[in-house]
Amino acid sequence: MIRAAVVGASGYSGAELLKILLRHPEVRVEKVTANTTVGKRVDELYPVFKGRTDLVFEPWNSNHFDGLDVAFIALPSGEAMGIVPTVLAQVKKVIDLGGDFRLKNSAEYELYYRRKHTARELLPQAVYGLPEWNRDAIQSAKLIANPGCYPTSVLLALLPGLKAGLISPDGIVVSSLSGVSGAGRTVSIEMIFTEVNENIRAYKVGIHQHTPEIIEALKASTGIEPDLVFIPHLVPMNRGIYSTITVSLSSDIDIERIYEAYESAYASAPFVRITRARIPEVKDVVGTNYCDVGFALDRRAKKLVIVSAIDNLVKGAAGQAVQNMNIMFRLPEEEGLIA
Repeated sequence: MIRAAVVGASGYSGAELLKILLRHPEVRVEKVTANTTVGKRVDELYPVFKGRTDLVFEPWNSNHFDGLDVAFIALPSGEAMGIVPTVLAQVKKVIDLGGDFRLKNSAEYELYYRRKHTARELLPQAVYGLPEWNRDAIQSAKLIANPGCYPTSVLLALLPGLKAGLISPDGIVVSSLSGVSGAGRTVSIEMIFTEVNENIRAYKVGIHQHTPEIIEALKASTGIEPDLVFIPHLVPMNRGIYSTITVSLSSDIDIERIYEAYESAYASAPFVRITRARIPEVKDVVGTNYCDVGFALDRRAKKLVIVSAIDNLVKGAAGQAVQNMNIMFRLPEEEGLIA
């Protein structure tokens, strides 16, 4: 059995992670920590766990993890880099669900996240955990930087086309919609019901921290730095990411060639579904680790529209983290992720 700990288990991503890990046949969760709910039973905070676990939230302690196999860090960005060096010295594997180790360029991190990076020495060894495109590196990694929710939806939609030379890296426009759980469980005025309900708004346009993550990951896989604009939006739904991406084709390419390229790229990827029958919808992926990708060709404008849908808490966070764990421990990739 894989002995696991979850740091930051009281947040939305941490709770989703617990749901998956508690049903995983090869995992035993031994420790859960949280800053604000110390001493409270997990099933008190989240009644969905009643009868499934008697775990109690513990305070963070630097000696908590000695002898464990894996620690999942589900803390807000900025907090993980303060504890990962300590945890990494005690456990076999660390998977960070936040943004602290996703960018190799610490100057980019400090610019977009607006804080100093205090664990730069770990950036070279952190492996970007997008399983469909980085499986071999993930398998041998000790520290995984779990991708962000927006980048997951965008990268899975763009990479096959860019790598095959079918779409142009110039003038890419990404419009992404997110449910409110993407902002986490911390209370803020912008996230209360009356501000979100019957409303939609763009936010952090031109300055969102996932922009450099998308660009860096695309360049790492293709060798080309794309010209890309990313526009995130908040919409009144609990969970989900819906990305609509407009690209130019590199030549006069038939839509069938696009489908074939994507189906070939993801032939061995259990969690990416290419939808031929219709454009993807969020409702089809909520609660799952799937990413659905579909296409529409605008012949008048000579543009291809790529649409992707994921659950931000599963494929965009906890599910992808477990998928990475499965790969790291040589388990079937789908283990614990398909009901």
